[in-house]
Amino acid sequence: MLHLVNENSRPNNSSSGSSFIFFASLYFAGTLGKFPFGGSAKGEELAAPLRARKSADETVAIMALDIVLAAFWLVTLSPALARPDSYRRQVTFEYNPGRDPPTASSTAPNLLHVRAVGCNDTIHYVWSSLGAPTVLLIYSRSASSTLRVNWTKLVLRDPTGAVRIEPPEAVVYSTAVVFSRLFEYDDVNCTADLMQVPADSFYPSYLLEDFTWEDVNATINTSTFTAQLRGRNATGRAFANGSIAFRIAAFEDSGCDGDLPHLLHTANSSKVEFVIENLQARGNQSRFGLELLVLEDEVTQQEMRVSRTIDDEYTPSIFKVAELVGVMRNSSQVRSFLQWKPVVYSSPRPSLVNSTQSRHYTLQTDPNQTLPATSIAFALAGTQWRQGSGVSALNISFGSPGDQLDLSHPYISWSALIGYGDPPEDTISVLVLVIMAVGLGLPALLLLLGGVVVSTIRRRRQTTGYQPIN
Repeated sequence: MLHLVNENSRPNNSSSGSSFIFFASLYFAGTLGKFPFGGSAKGEELAAPLRARKSADETVAIMALDIVLAAFWLVTLSPALARPDSYRRQVTFEYNPGRDPPTASSTAPNLLHVRAVGCNDTIHYVWSSLGAPTVLLIYSRSASSTLRVNWTKLVLRDPTGAVRIEPPEAVVYSTAVVFSRLFEYDDVNCTADLMQVPADSFYPSYLLEDFTWEDVNATINTSTFTAQLRGRNATGRAFANGSIAFRIAAFEDSGCDGDLPHLLHTANSSKVEFVIENLQARGNQSRFGLELLVLEDEVTQQEMRVSRTIDDEYTPSIFKVAELVGVMRNSSQVRSFLQWKPVVYSSPRPSLVNSTQSRHYTLQTDPNQTLPATSIAFALAGTQWRQGSGVSALNISFGSPGDQLDLSHPYISWSALIGYGDPPEDTISVLVLVIMAVGLGLPALLLLLGGVVVSTIRRRRQTTGYQPIN
């Protein structure tokens, strides 16, 4: 078992540095006696003779400098205000738990258990390449709940009950996301829209349950909280040098992902990055798409939502966030979410230059939806997902009208968050608000003060320099 332990006593260098700047600006302004916050008695005493000799324009300059110092303090402190570490979880990775030896084989597929423990609850993420690649999300109202796997039963035709959480009465909610197939179609009209493509332009889909997968244990990184599930279609020539991968990341607290599209995450979420690399295209204008299935219990239904924002601070040129949320029936309570930004990248080094859009389509809730023959979702105890109840299907395509994918070395990267509870909200950060306030407020204040100074100088020039003698 690999343990990734949180350090709650980690020093916050940004906050301490900002405090130093703040108190330095207070002392400087208090010494001059011009800062709105006021100064010490010693500062007033030193500033009194100085104020007597200062002209109006020097006074304005001092006040402007004080305002700049205060604004600089707010800007440097704003990252800590914008992303407070209000809740943390202890994260551990387990590879093929309970199996001896834990290595993957033809009879024992990859199973990665990500356990995120809070104060009095636990979120279990269970990734597996058994059949179609799947992630289970299980929320338990117990900080000591554990995953149990019956490896003998797991590989049977009916593996129901092979995966369970103990104690079972602590389980509050469970859902599964199944990545079922990869689409490829010849986009002769360059519309990048599955709905406008003729049926005969689709090539046979790649069923991901037929893929062979590398050992995920070799990719676990304990310092970055990441792992990778990489697979190939062994029977297809298109995968001679190509592959697809699911790059998994877990989070101990809230923050912003370091790589584009810089998804905002919480301690209640994890990230998956779906990557297509060096896949040999079957057409001259091939494009690709992904089908995923979400399996829910009988009291939860899936809803598709798209929210807009005026801020593209984290993902340049992207002003939308797409969310597939699990909502309790006859209620507005959100139980789980799959959240992403409608953008993909065509290079291992994502940037605005190599970005293009992704497109999602109408959510399908047909009870007769075709399910993969095998998935670890069917092994979770207490579910009836194999019967097709509570299944929602969503298609996502990659590409924009008019763009061209490099078919000689194709690369596609699409990222999403999977989590419990309400999804993170992409709002305007404190940094942007402070910059806007300083950029708009400081010039206006200087104009106002300048007007006062000019008016004062003119009145002084109009008055006589003589005083009456008593």
